[in-house]
Amino acid sequence: MKKLFFSFIILFLISSTNVFALSTTASSAILMDMDSGRILYQKDIHHERLVASITKIMTAVVAIENGNLDDIVTVGEEVLTMYGSNIYIQLGEKMTLKDLLYGLLLRSGNDAAIVIGTYIGGTHEKFVEMMNKKAKEIGMLNTTYQNCHGLDEQTQNYSTAYDMAILSSYANKLDVYREISGTKKWETSTGEKSYIWHNRNKLLSMYEFATGGKTGYTPKAGRTLVTTATKDNLNLTAVTLNDPNEYVSHENMYEYGFNNYQYHLIIDKNNFDIDDNFYKEEIYVKESFSYPLTESESQKLSVVVEILKLKKYKNNDKVGEVIVTLKDEEIFRETIFVKVKKDKKNIIERIKDFIKSIFR
Repeated sequence: MKKLFFSFIILFLISSTNVFALSTTASSAILMDMDSGRILYQKDIHHERLVASITKIMTAVVAIENGNLDDIVTVGEEVLTMYGSNIYIQLGEKMTLKDLLYGLLLRSGNDAAIVIGTYIGGTHEKFVEMMNKKAKEIGMLNTTYQNCHGLDEQTQNYSTAYDMAILSSYANKLDVYREISGTKKWETSTGEKSYIWHNRNKLLSMYEFATGGKTGYTPKAGRTLVTTATKDNLNLTAVTLNDPNEYVSHENMYEYGFNNYQYHLIIDKNNFDIDDNFYKEEIYVKESFSYPLTESESQKLSVVVEILKLKKYKNNDKVGEVIVTLKDEEIFRETIFVKVKKDKKNIIERIKDFIKSIFR
């Protein structure tokens, strides 16, 4: 078995961009591309800190994935333990799970959180177990939840800016979460009371590219904020922990990201072809790959194609790999397969062809 190596450098022509120095007043901050997971800006992103009400992003995720949005939830005695930011639902009141989620994310209702958690988990304690399990599943390795609301006088929730960016990226893959967190105003009625909720996330009104997020605050945690923004092909999320100027920090981070990075399709599974690839048949990859790059980085991107020279092979056999590196660091690797054309002739036609070849 031999290997043939095809190596080439992809260079992108990018228009000039506006570059400015970026700093934040947050104790921890991160700007992440949600599609690739690439970190575009970071400041002390792995330090575990109290996160306050951005806890409720995980509360929403667990509820969305384990509940029925049309379910009617009866408010139980658990609501009597809540204080601080509430939507002021009453004992015995009935509300859909969907409306409770709007109250949770738009108004940061601690009462909505405890009612949701008790309903989905059976008990608040069981729901918190579900939250911690989900955190580990999606790669939040430095996160510990002890409650579903974020209040930290009796029990505390700790996470990192990095973990919260991971959570935000995951949550925004859920259509329901993305829709609710990006809603500026929601109106509903339970029959007993009518509610009008305005989103506490001021960035939705302040910044034209903002698409959603969740606010948080306690005296111990300080101001915490998770937001998302989209411009052109970039879908970004920003997180700040303990930041007195959180909205300024978020807008500055987004401007930095949008002004310095562009998204590029580097490997296109629908248009993957290599000249003189040894195989007469088509070769293909199963996944495309796109990545955000700065102008200078685009000159340092390398795509290496390695083709195995197999004498015997069948349809869908592995025949190589394509490897993408940036500044000598591997950022993507994908298997290359061969597609063998099927002989559409039936057995009689093949016999005729064989006889013809004998008498030529």
